[in-house]
Amino acid sequence: MDQRNASVGKDGVERNTEAADALRPVFVSYASQDVVVAHRVCAALEAAGLPVWIAPRDVRAGEPYAAAIVEAINSCRMLVLVLTQSAIDSPHVLREVERASSKKRSVLSIRLDAANLPPELEYFLSANHWLEASSGTIESVFPALIESVRGRDGSHIGVAPPVAHSTATAQPAAGVVRRSWLTRSLIVLGVIVVAALGYLVVDKLGQMKHGTTAVPAPSTPTAPGAAAAGTGAATTAFAPPPHSIAVLPFVNMSGDPKQDYFSDGLSEELLNSLSSVRDLRVAARTSSFFFKGKEVDLADVAHKLNVGAVLEGSVRKDGEHVRITAQLINAETGYHLWSHTYDRDLKDILKLQTEIATAVTTSLQATLMADTAATIELGGTQNPKAFDAYLRGKNSSNNSTDRAIVLSGIAAFDEAIRLDPSFAKAYASKALSENGFAEYYGLGSEIREHFQRARAAAERALVLAPELGEAHSAFALVLAHGYFDFQQALAEHERALALSPNDPGVLLRAGWFVADIGRSEAGAAMARRGVSLDQLNPRAYRTLAIVLGDAHLYREAIEAANRALSLSPSDVRQTAIRGLALLQLGDVEAARQSCDTPPLDWESRLCLAIAYDKLHRRSDAEAQVTSMKADLGDASAYQYAEIYAQWGDVPKALDWLETAYRLRDPGLTGLKVDDLFDPLRHEPRFREIERKLNMPN
Repeated sequence: MDQRNASVGKDGVERNTEAADALRPVFVSYASQDVVVAHRVCAALEAAGLPVWIAPRDVRAGEPYAAAIVEAINSCRMLVLVLTQSAIDSPHVLREVERASSKKRSVLSIRLDAANLPPELEYFLSANHWLEASSGTIESVFPALIESVRGRDGSHIGVAPPVAHSTATAQPAAGVVRRSWLTRSLIVLGVIVVAALGYLVVDKLGQMKHGTTAVPAPSTPTAPGAAAAGTGAATTAFAPPPHSIAVLPFVNMSGDPKQDYFSDGLSEELLNSLSSVRDLRVAARTSSFFFKGKEVDLADVAHKLNVGAVLEGSVRKDGEHVRITAQLINAETGYHLWSHTYDRDLKDILKLQTEIATAVTTSLQATLMADTAATIELGGTQNPKAFDAYLRGKNSSNNSTDRAIVLSGIAAFDEAIRLDPSFAKAYASKALSENGFAEYYGLGSEIREHFQRARAAAERALVLAPELGEAHSAFALVLAHGYFDFQQALAEHERALALSPNDPGVLLRAGWFVADIGRSEAGAAMARRGVSLDQLNPRAYRTLAIVLGDAHLYREAIEAANRALSLSPSDVRQTAIRGLALLQLGDVEAARQSCDTPPLDWESRLCLAIAYDKLHRRSDAEAQVTSMKADLGDASAYQYAEIYAQWGDVPKALDWLETAYRLRDPGLTGLKVDDLFDPLRHEPRFREIERKLNMPN
């Protein structure tokens, strides 16, 4: 849909309304210290006939302040940011910019001082114009501001337009500064000569605030020689964290598309190897693989993933021989830092991963600690056929959409284990897949069977490789969801985090568990950290949405679900998660619309059963429960308890909850924080189940 003709309802759904577009206001974002300047900006825009929304003036009496902000940004045509040091230091300004970016609204900044942007704001503002007012009065930029807001067609002003190929120099509107990859490179050329790795001098990773990260639009390069308009105009240099890197999927050069799993898997294994280096910040697999098969500019990749270096290459596999060409590129300068070609037998693949990781970290000037090489090779195999089977299993688990694909992945891991019984990583991956099957696809007795297999695989992985963080994370998952051993699960999550602090899977699984036991703030922080390392992974945002729901941060959960849907529009689980959050906010019709997205699964039907009842459509609500029981039987006992609790049928809800406990339904891991059970919390039978679960405080 053309964004210029879209308006947004309270349900977050964009609708095609050209008439409404002309009336959509400009949202003015500012820190409280800059209120005088913000109102001058507001007055200038309104004097030019442009509608403006500004807080607190436009917050209706009795309306929740945060809800008013969210609705205003959803409905605005663009956001104008009064950019000062106070705004940079303001958490609510960051949230407003992030919200506007997530809704694909343009952001036009009026820069009033020369304060450096932190990575959080740089990430969202890197593809947008700003107006430079640091060397003059605020009034000097009002003509350019009004022109930019009006634009040629009243839509999406602020994103740099394509540059025509011409001998003439492109000239932006007065006061407007265009972001330019080449221009930035020329500006910092002197610095590059002194220090080839310019990104080593930016703010340390530890100074970054936790937060959900958005996917900005790619910046459009400006024609060579294009000058920034306005006296004293300046741009903010791209400033990724130090020692940060993305590993793009290596290109399959074998001539056989069926070999993609091998080049993809090898890229992922190398990525995981680099993640074990303490000094490196590595973009996670799904975010890096977002660019597979696309013609991309490395500058855009670096900006989207917020990294200072990119590793790319190719793989040619011939039997048990492999040739790997790898090159490391400075994302700021475009210069090659290092490149090499390796010819190896697959039995040497682990040593090859260590060799490449050592070369990369040396080029990045990170310290490869003495124990890192051992960590890289930890839990691996020297058996080429086992490694091949393992990569096939990982490919299935990364692309699982139904029970058949999950089972094929488990079979591949079993093959890897048969070929090398000491392959700890294969056991850990098998444990995660077995657990996932038991939770989402298992029926009847097979649920318990797959949990048992998951536990056996996780325990074997830990025997073989006690320091493998993924194995501890898998074991924690199985202990909690399959065996209700929450105390030991907590200890295993803590151990996994200590061993693999930069693994987004470890962080997201731990965050979900910690939120489930009631530690909402810590859980949300872990999940946000996991998402920050895997910014283009819809599953990461889905987990974040669940964690935020557990923390009762329902509006933020809806934003995370929407972000997941923007990355994976066909994933109906996201619409169900969003719908359940909308239910908690009391927007029942919006919840029904969100959940009624085919094909319906058990989460969609759970949401619809509750929504229809609240809309006084009991027959429709009962039809959803009937469908769930026909498809899943007692496997959804926990969900039936949720539904009957919301319907007000307390005895039946308690009956199903006791059935869920008897069947060890994994849904019970969320009982402590599940708002759908609020009608039951004072019931003695409910309290008895809580007591028996014995969750940590």
